[in-house]
Amino acid sequence: MTKIIKLILIILFLGLFLNIANFSYGKIEANQNEEIKEINRQIDEQQDKIKKMQNQQEVYKGLVKQKQGEKANLNNQLAILNNRLAKAELDIESVATEIERTNLEIKKINLEITDKDQQISKQKDHLVTILQLMQKQDQNSSLEILLSNNSFTEFMDQVKYLEDINGEVGNTLNSLKESIKELDDQQQSLTKKDKELAKLKEQLGDKQVALNDEQDNKLFILDQTKSSEKEYQKLLKQAKAEQEQAAAEIVSLEKEARAKLSKIQNKKLEFNDSGFIWPVAKNTLTTTFHDPDYPFRYLFEHPGVDIRARQGSSVRASASGYVAKVKDAGLGYSYIMIIHGNELATVYGHVSKIYVKADEYVVQGQAIGASGGLPGTPGAGKLTTGAHMHFEVRLNGIPVDPMNYLP
Repeated sequence: MTKIIKLILIILFLGLFLNIANFSYGKIEANQNEEIKEINRQIDEQQDKIKKMQNQQEVYKGLVKQKQGEKANLNNQLAILNNRLAKAELDIESVATEIERTNLEIKKINLEITDKDQQISKQKDHLVTILQLMQKQDQNSSLEILLSNNSFTEFMDQVKYLEDINGEVGNTLNSLKESIKELDDQQQSLTKKDKELAKLKEQLGDKQVALNDEQDNKLFILDQTKSSEKEYQKLLKQAKAEQEQAAAEIVSLEKEARAKLSKIQNKKLEFNDSGFIWPVAKNTLTTTFHDPDYPFRYLFEHPGVDIRARQGSSVRASASGYVAKVKDAGLGYSYIMIIHGNELATVYGHVSKIYVKADEYVVQGQAIGASGGLPGTPGAGKLTTGAHMHFEVRLNGIPVDPMNYLP
């Protein structure tokens, strides 16, 4: 009987312990659930804010497109710049809000991880207590337990209790495994959100650069034209002449360079088996090949792609070949042309610095200059729209879409 009383006391103590633990944990869990609910509410608010900003961004894009389709005059150009500025500012606010939302999601996941850690700890403690109880019972043989009971019914009750305890061990183990898997999933989700946050912060820096470029572009236009329509039309005329001259030079110089190379021994043109690489780090295209929204399309078709790049970014040879032409035009349009095998050539425009010279052989990936395009800076030329890399691919002297060649 003494052993039975001890067993009952152990069971009562275990129940009391688990109830106290459940009560304490329940209070913590309730507080965390309230905090998670509040975070979810804030996330929804940020999401609504982002959606409204995206709608406004589309409005600004529409206004820019509308003005681009109208007659080219100074007022229209300034209206385009003002709308682009407003959109750039909104882009920054949108990314900043996205960062806030992501931070809230990270906070929420951290709370869920803490909650899951506490659940796992509780399940482990529960399992240890059960196993300790089972170990005490295992020290007594079935015969001893039978003899210690006053009746066979009491013996069967105790056997049933031990079977229930064994079932509880299995249930607790399964619950523990599931909790550990959920914890692992939450930690993976946290790692993913951390990466998203780092990417968003990088985007924020790029958006700030874009905004500064737009502001510089507007100031440059105002400075060059002195708010005079006549001066603006003069600027357009100069820009058109500059581009036509560059296009004519590129066509004739490529033919001359290929003819010269064919007469020189040991100067064979072989194209890279791996194809082209990006001349600057792969980024957003601000203008595509023959872009219908190109603001100066009425002057000339855009013969390449403009790749967003910070002013002074390293420009690398897209493929191995010979430098056919380098043109340092001061504040005018500066460029580098390289000829390759398979009748292909590449042009790198608005370069602010040039590291190579004509007739020099360059290998794929070699630094050949630095990017530019910021209005009023070396190599930018007339009416550039901000820092970027202008990149052309030509086949038999004719511009083709670079995106058909870039990886």
